[in-house]
Amino acid sequence: MSVKTSYDYDPIAEGYTAENETSLVNAYYERPAMLELAGDVTGRRILDAGCGAGPLFAELRERGAVVTGVDASAGMLELARRRLGADADLRVVDLAGPLPFPDDTFDDVVASLVLHYLEDWGPTLAEIRRVLKPGGRLLVSVDHPFVITLMQQAAGEKPKYFEVRNRTEEWVMGGQTTTLSFWDRPLHAMTEAFTAAGFRISVISEPPAVPEAREVFPEEFRDRPGLRFLSFLFFVLEAG
Repeated sequence: MSVKTSYDYDPIAEGYTAENETSLVNAYYERPAMLELAGDVTGRRILDAGCGAGPLFAELRERGAVVTGVDASAGMLELARRRLGADADLRVVDLAGPLPFPDDTFDDVVASLVLHYLEDWGPTLAEIRRVLKPGGRLLVSVDHPFVITLMQQAAGEKPKYFEVRNRTEEWVMGGQTTTLSFWDRPLHAMTEAFTAAGFRISVISEPPAVPEAREVFPEEFRDRPGLRFLSFLFFVLEAG
């Protein structure tokens, strides 16, 4: 079954990848946090769901995992193959549709900043649960629901926090433009979707950036006593 995505990274693939390599929220916050939550992955078979150009794939593989990457953007996967080599297991897959893997294939699935592009999490989480081994883990990072609400309030809007609601943004990167469609949902809707799909929530995390962030981005932390800031929300879920 082919499912049309509501986001298109192909036009900005190169620009986004360059930004992702060095940005505060990606390189010094989200990616280190996901790796910390993953822990020792030696020998574990991992699906990088929404792998983009492969930075997390590369880190997991370097730490001894056997990684498969899927993404809806052929342009991003082309960049991933340049990074990871011709033998990397990379496939064009839309997470809104079925996953092309047998039951109980993976020890872990990492879904890094991808679920917030989906209106309905139910089918996607069911497919992830299907391809995970019993007791396997799903690691998730998404836009923090509180920060989106605060940003909308600061802009003079009246956000309807307790509803699942659509938000579109125009992104310009590398001189190219695309429109991305996000689906914001309250925290309770996230946790209910996870448990309905058969997952047990073991961790909900709001981690700090890595210490090096203060040196590289001194202006961002000038008035902050610590390294924590609202940006993304992280979960570790266990398949029942």
